[in-house]
Amino acid sequence: MTISERIFERLEKLHMTQREFSDRTGIKPSTISEWKKNKTNPSSEKIMPICEVLDVTPDWLLSGIDAAASREKSRDYYTVKKDTDMGRLIAYYNKMTPSFRERVIGYAEAYLGLDDKGNKKEE
Repeated sequence: MTISERIFERLEKLHMTQREFSDRTGIKPSTISEWKKNKTNPSSEKIMPICEVLDVTPDWLLSGIDAAASREKSRDYYTVKKDTDMGRLIAYYNKMTPSFRERVIGYAEAYLGLDDKGNKKEE
């Protein structure tokens, strides 16, 4: 089975139209139609947005082998866009020394124990 065949099989399973898929991935409808008509595959830069929308792993999309690891069950990694707050935080975190990383994690854990006014949450 090709990548494009897996895409259309997954769209059917999700009851998602090609138009909705196009809107959610930002891929032109004509490009998606070409995949189906000519049985061509998407370019590499489109793989991650496709995986996000279809809720599958890149391994599954590319090979069909990793179906059990789709996000329907669980996933041990996140995909984050660089230009988001989360992407910026990860970039900053990656530049820190291990000791500063531990401090940031400690601050985050402590912060989760506070209410909106900065007081310790009641347990």
